[in-house]
Amino acid sequence: MFLGIDIGTSGVKTVLVDQKQNIIDQATAPLTVNRPNPLWSEQNPNDWWTATCKAVTALSPSQRAQVKAIGLSGQMHGATCLGANDKILRPAILWNDGRSSAQCENMMQSLPELPDISGNLAMPGFTAPKLQWMREHETDNFAAVKKVLLPKDYVRLLMTGSYASDMSDSAGTLWMDVARRDWSDEILELTDLSRAQMPELFEGSEATGKLLADVASDWGVPVVPVAGGGGDNAAGAIGSGTVKHGEGFISLGTSGVIFLADNGYRPNPEGAVHTFCHALPGLWHQMSVMLSAASAVDFVAKLTGFSQPSELYTAAEEANQPGDSVFFLPYLSGERTPHNDPNAKGALFGLSHEDNRNTIAQAALEGVAFAFADGLDALKDTGADVEALSVIGGGARSLYWGKILASTLGIPLHYRGGAAIGPAFGAARLARLSVTGEDISQVCAPPAIEHTVHPDPYFTEVYQARRPAFQKLYQTTKELTS
Repeated sequence: MFLGIDIGTSGVKTVLVDQKQNIIDQATAPLTVNRPNPLWSEQNPNDWWTATCKAVTALSPSQRAQVKAIGLSGQMHGATCLGANDKILRPAILWNDGRSSAQCENMMQSLPELPDISGNLAMPGFTAPKLQWMREHETDNFAAVKKVLLPKDYVRLLMTGSYASDMSDSAGTLWMDVARRDWSDEILELTDLSRAQMPELFEGSEATGKLLADVASDWGVPVVPVAGGGGDNAAGAIGSGTVKHGEGFISLGTSGVIFLADNGYRPNPEGAVHTFCHALPGLWHQMSVMLSAASAVDFVAKLTGFSQPSELYTAAEEANQPGDSVFFLPYLSGERTPHNDPNAKGALFGLSHEDNRNTIAQAALEGVAFAFADGLDALKDTGADVEALSVIGGGARSLYWGKILASTLGIPLHYRGGAAIGPAFGAARLARLSVTGEDISQVCAPPAIEHTVHPDPYFTEVYQARRPAFQKLYQTTKELTS
């Protein structure tokens, strides 16, 4: 057995995968996000550990006892700041936190070559600007920082006692020279930090240490190696078999991502496209990222009185009708690609007496799809030729949403086995590679396609006509809220 652990934003997912890559068991433990101030988004790192232990021990005891290696994936960019004796200095500042926009501007002005080194614009979601914010607003905490770890790597510390991270997750800190796959002393100096405060870097398929004996005993797992793993999107790519140049997927999780694997370093920061290391040696990837995807749909489900988000998907599917007048802007936490606008706001527009929660449900699914289409255009501006995408994440459970997305993006979408598990499955594959040395193409082959959703000609025609209004609505709300 190989154990994959994904430290997500809304919960920790665990999955056991056997030698034939069958998913034998899986479990989830929920997490909550705290928003004490506008634009803030935080979690208590102790909650990650509690949820991890709960999700691991919820798996079959007899199967846990057969684990040969463990892999980690997790939400990217979160700043987990540790002081002396690994004391947590403050709640972790998460990927969808927008408080550090002023620090981003200052970083870009102070080091104009930063995008060339990091492959990315300075954005509030990244880790480095968060530490700059601490440096200016929480001087005592900043002065006490001994280590800065990403969420999954804090869990790794408690698992193994090692300060370690992988290339893909660390590339999202903004402290890396992404082309060289190493920390950038120049960017670290810009933020008054050093390599001593960073974890050691590993490829995702390398072992970073072994499970501590007391943790192994508590979990009912042998003392086994723990792989470097990957940021959630890179690990999701490993799980979906997106490991060759030109292959890609769309992730329908809390955030939304279109991910393209690349055999070279080809940044495009001007389009707010992210360029990071992949979780495997010699590979990179590009991403368009939207901060609210399935989470925006969940928000609308709660707002309109659906007891479960699944009921929203069902109601929209039963109507099976593209929207007419209602638009939904899904920018509940600001936006990255292509707008790089932490102050972007969500909106429901075009309501009439004829509308109800079902038409609003349809608008929610379409609004996220329109935002994805803007991101796909940014990727195409780099020269990418996207012919089809695999689908991963919790939103992969709705084929009707797939119909909306395929019709908006104008490409077919492939639904593969284990799609809803995504990053945890990829983490289990990386765990396997860390101990077996097998051929990557064999272990990371794409799972079998279970469904392919093609664009619906009628839906496509409607969305092509409506999308310019969606884009204009964003510009209008930006002017009203700036």
